[in-house]
This record gives sequence, C-alpha cells and structure tokens, in this order.
Amino acid sequence: MITVDKVSVSFGGLKAVDGVSFEIPTGRITGLIGPNGAGKTTMFNAIAGHVPVQSGRILLEAIDITRLKPHQRAEKGLARTFQIPQEFSRLTVLENLMAAAAMPLGENVFNVMFRRSRFLGEEEAVYRAARETVTFLELDRVIDEKAGNLSGGQKKLLELGRALMRNPRIILLDEIGAGINRTLLVKIAEKIKLLNREGGLTFCLIEHDLDYV
Repeated sequence: MITVDKVSVSFGGLKAVDGVSFEIPTGRITGLIGPNGAGKTTMFNAIAGHVPVQSGRILLEAIDITRLKPHQRAEKGLARTFQIPQEFSRLTVLENLMAAAAMPLGENVFNVMFRRSRFLGEEEAVYRAARETVTFLELDRVIDEKAGNLSGGQKKLLELGRALMRNPRIILLDEIGAGINRTLLVKIAEKIKLLNREGGLTFCLIEHDLDYV
C-alpha cells in the first residue's frame, strides 16, 4: 500500500528522518514503534504531505505521491489521525463527521445555488454516512454534543470517525491510544480490527504501548 524509499526530512540543521525505507503491506495492520524523538510522527507527516522531504520517494500503491499536497493524497485514499485530536471544537460530533466528508458538489457554489436537488441528495448521503459512523463508533450518546466537550477518549474515536468519512484505503494512526483508559483502548482496538478484517482497510499505527500493538 505504502512504500517509503530512502526518505530524509530535515528541520534546519536537525535531520529528523535519515534515509528511512519500509513498506506498509496492503490489508494489514502495521505497527511503527520506537522511542520518543525517533522521528515517527515526522515520518507520518511526510507520508501525509504535512512536511516536505529533502530526498527519497513515497509511493501509494506504486504511484509516486512525494510532491502531492495533503488534500491530493487524501483524494487518493490516504487518511490520518493526529496525536492531539484536531476536532472542530464548536461543532457537534455529527457536524464534525459531516465536515470531514468529501462533497464534490457542495464544494462548488454554483452547484449549491443552481443544482440544488443534486446538492441536497449528496448532503443527505453524507448525513446518513455520518450517522452510521456515529453508531459504529458507539458515540450515539454524544452525537449532538460539542466536540470540544468530549473526553480525551471520545475525541480519539471522533478522530477515527473523521478519517473514515473520507472512505480511505489506508489510515495512519498516531498514538490513538495515548492518554485514554484501558476499557476505551480495547474498544478502539476492536473497531480497528473489525475495519481491517471486514472492510479490508489498511492501518499503520504509532504506539508506545507494546501490549496494545
């Protein structure tokens, strides 16, 4: 699914990633482990397009995406979560999920104004998908709650849900289990395994809890 080929990333004089190569197999759950400061999150940022690489290549299903912008990589099926959740704090859980979805018609003002029925049909489909995602993640109880009021664990689930709303082929999970209780950690693990087993979704996860990995 992903091939990282001799990738290097530098910040000023600091080389955070130095000639790294590895592969993420299609349809697998792959762990990326290492001590703090090893460059794991920087590597994820490079794969997702949030930081430029100085040398090397990144391939998504054999297509070179090294110079693509983050949204272009997302359009090709690459999604990620963040170590610190990036929710829209003033929007509800449902609104956060809908905002994360791809809406080609709704992103064009002409369509919203002059192709109203098609736009509304697309919006209805996104609404249904968001409701199904809420149920899958067992967030029904807080569906109308402002995302900023959620617990840390609920925000991590919402992060996963926002990634799912793009219908990705691979999700990069950056310490999705950090700072949450063991019960919720088990629930998140079950969701990841179910999505992998039944949906064929590929995952790569950064995690310090080796029992969890």
